[in-house]
Amino acid sequence: MLRQASLKRKKIATTLAFISIPLSGFITDIYLPSLPSMSAALRGSEKDIQLTLTFFFLSYGIAQLFVGSVLDSIGRYKPALLALGILVVSSLWISISNSILLIYWLRIIQGIATAILVVAKRAFFVDLYDSERRKHYLSYFTIVWSCGPIVAPFLGGYLQKLFGWQANFYFLAFYAVILLVLELIYSGETIAEKKPFRLGNVISQYRMMLGNRLFIMGIIILGLSYTVVLVFNISGPFVVEKRFGYNAVVVGYCTLVLGFSWMVGGFTGRRLVNMNFEKKVALASRIQLALIIGLLLAGRIGESLICFIVFAFFIHICSGLLYNIFFTDTMMYFPANAGLAGGLLGGMVYVITSASSVLISSVGVIATQNDMAFRYFVASVLLGVIVVYVVKQRRRKQTAVPAAI
Repeated sequence: MLRQASLKRKKIATTLAFISIPLSGFITDIYLPSLPSMSAALRGSEKDIQLTLTFFFLSYGIAQLFVGSVLDSIGRYKPALLALGILVVSSLWISISNSILLIYWLRIIQGIATAILVVAKRAFFVDLYDSERRKHYLSYFTIVWSCGPIVAPFLGGYLQKLFGWQANFYFLAFYAVILLVLELIYSGETIAEKKPFRLGNVISQYRMMLGNRLFIMGIIILGLSYTVVLVFNISGPFVVEKRFGYNAVVVGYCTLVLGFSWMVGGFTGRRLVNMNFEKKVALASRIQLALIIGLLLAGRIGESLICFIVFAFFIHICSGLLYNIFFTDTMMYFPANAGLAGGLLGGMVYVITSASSVLISSVGVIATQNDMAFRYFVASVLLGVIVVYVVKQRRRKQTAVPAAI
């Protein structure tokens, strides 16, 4: 049991938990610059390769709905070790596979394994630390997680250029095997008391949460906020290489810049914590839509990768800001069931994300700057409509409370 271990060992295990957090971002983003090369090597269409992201998002999201309760009943440590082992084997298998169908199945398995690892490491901090230390560590979660989407495509661009698309999955296997070895040496079980798994209780709790309209709207806003980011992640590598004529390294740099913008949006959300909720979300939504309209108009004048990235940088900041604000707000609806609420929230966000990725890649051809800008526009309009609805509902509740008093 890690709970009875020395302070030094606990610190090492905590460091390992933080190192594990960006792995989910690496698994989705490191091979983004390689999407065109994978399409050519596996003799699949762009949509075929983009589905490798969709299947991962879908399995990762659905698994999170139930993994938390399962880990409460069987513990965290051994499932996390099993998940790391699965990630090692599946990454190596993908790197030597020539079958896109097999890769789909392996990505589904990776999604489930990643969900187990991520949920186990979230619970690690709750199990091991008191409320003050827990709050201190959890405040770094978003920042640490952001390292994956920022660093992974940048690294993946160079791996693609030097060694080919397979190198990305060799790196993921190396990352997971190092974590596995260190976890075996330094980490351990953290749960104090295992609880019996009762599916009926979980379903009844979820039914109660799904009955809260603002909670559901918050989840949809989170999914659409991340959908805006997915527009470039899914289609950007093909447009940058085929339309603008740049290589995978440039794709990596572009994704690095846009990943950083998401982090800036998160920091901005934290800085605006004392600003009126309705005003800041409405303003962010309007600014994002105005930026996208500007990008569409600029594309009609002439296409430019630099122009696109500048506009996209600020568009993604708005999405990161909205995500940060609504994530914090939505998680506060059920403080007594924070674990289940977090699992439901995370699972549904990724289910929405996977559905969005299918729509982005399957509806029409994405070959130009304005093709991407139009998809930004559709996602932003949907996002804006729901933000306006939430703002109106919150204001109605606020005016109803004094009237009732």
